[in-house]
Amino acid sequence: MALIYLDHAATTPLHPEVAKAMMEVYTGEPGNASSIHHFGRAARQRLNHARDIIASAVGCQPSELVFTSGGTESDNTAITGAARAGKLKGKTHIITSAVEHHAVLHTCEALVKEGFQLTVLPVDSDGRVSPLDVEKAITAETALISVMYANNETGTVQPIEEIGEIARSRGVLFHVDAIQALSLLPIDLKGMPVDLMSFSAHKINGPQGVGALYVSKRTSIMPLLYGGLQERKRRAGTENVAGIVGFAKSIEHSVNSWQEKKLFMDELRYKWIDSMRRIVGSERLIINGHDTLRVPHIINVSFIGLNTETMLMNLDLEGIAASSGSACTAGALEPSHVLEAMALPPERLSSAVRFSFGLGNTLEELEIAAKKVETFYNRIRTNA
Repeated sequence: MALIYLDHAATTPLHPEVAKAMMEVYTGEPGNASSIHHFGRAARQRLNHARDIIASAVGCQPSELVFTSGGTESDNTAITGAARAGKLKGKTHIITSAVEHHAVLHTCEALVKEGFQLTVLPVDSDGRVSPLDVEKAITAETALISVMYANNETGTVQPIEEIGEIARSRGVLFHVDAIQALSLLPIDLKGMPVDLMSFSAHKINGPQGVGALYVSKRTSIMPLLYGGLQERKRRAGTENVAGIVGFAKSIEHSVNSWQEKKLFMDELRYKWIDSMRRIVGSERLIINGHDTLRVPHIINVSFIGLNTETMLMNLDLEGIAASSGSACTAGALEPSHVLEAMALPPERLSSAVRFSFGLGNTLEELEIAAKKVETFYNRIRTNA
């Protein structure tokens, strides 16, 4: 049975060139980038070259990038580090939205136990935050605003330029989780009103366990980890040189050609939607999230009359990988906090499935997947 992977928002396949670049590091000379001898200097050179590539791709200075173990650590470092730094100045208020990844929401909730105040903003039925709500929520004690660029469950894009301008005008730090946006939306930090931005390699055909955090040169954060002087004292611990080299290679293959990638992802998404509407019927297939303000590779749809668990089980039996939402919570098969925040009716909440596309997917493959869906969907509807 042919396996079809439609869950790229959870993780992506490793690009062959990324694996090759990493193996050259793994099988080459050993070296700790903090050591001053030849081996250490060679590792440092690889690290610096990778940092330069990634910084150039997102429009920041190399010194403004902090390498981490992934998106979760980047989010935690940005929010906790900025909040604790703000607390030293008497600022103890944080603003975020109800549709953030749990790496953001749970971090904010943990800070409440440290004495911080938290405002969680609502979203509209498309999952968008209102900049006006952000502005109204800011107080003299606000240290940080954290709103994601693109939602990992629905693909909806947030108005981060507007929110960032508001934050900057009020002297408040602005953090953006851009983990699902990297390589699919334009990112040029030189001109964006953003102070902190999180990235992850495994969402762009890079290795798992590697991420980065942009920290503007104007921004001070308290480190989460202590023990060494790595990453300009902002993240102690020996750098994952092979992983970071792989991250840079994945940047070269994805971010630097994001416009072409976006066009093909749009084509795949449109084809899948058309196929599902033909099979299920337009009245039974409802798209969750914004119609146009969205990343191209994610589509969240409700199959009215068919619950999520049944749909996912049958997809899996046919060798098709999809998800009920975030990979961090999908195993629980509980209603999505993102869709609940959008105030969707129960029949849409209980039947929502996320499909996401990427490297390796083809139009022909989607035709095969659609035929499989049609077969089991008709069987289920007949027996219902």
